[in-house]
Amino acid sequence: MKTRPSIILAGLLCAITTLSFAQKDGVPFPEGYRNWLHAKSMLIQPGHALENPFQGIHHVYANGKAAKGLKSGKYDDGSVLVFDLLKYEEKDKTIQEGERKLVGVMRKDSTKYASTGGWGFEGFTGNSKTERLVNDGGKSCFGCHEPQKGKNYVFSGLRD
Repeated sequence: MKTRPSIILAGLLCAITTLSFAQKDGVPFPEGYRNWLHAKSMLIQPGHALENPFQGIHHVYANGKAAKGLKSGKYDDGSVLVFDLLKYEEKDKTIQEGERKLVGVMRKDSTKYASTGGWGFEGFTGNSKTERLVNDGGKSCFGCHEPQKGKNYVFSGLRD
């Protein structure tokens, strides 16, 4: 079977264009986020309205700018919030972390993401730093966050 150079070239061009968009306009993977402020943890169990797809243990992390925003309610550009979503296992009367389902990211850039409240949204599947889950520019994520407009579209807060 012969492979046509034009098909290979088209595939490469598509991959390069997608990668270029992700690097230029997409929200990058938040390297080192587990060393940031751990803002909170939450467990979503079966029966919760967000069970599909968010059942599991959520750990929420904030970089320095986002940590200030959690305290003040105002998020400066460059603020990044991450939720690390893990499956869970019930074992010996405990609930323990299981494998990672996804890493969700919100990145504040008022200009770049003006159509989604100044926030860029992304999800990275499992343990991947490159396999992206958001394919609509963050509109579906923003749809859920929009009711939180009074809190700058952020669900999380700091515990006293």
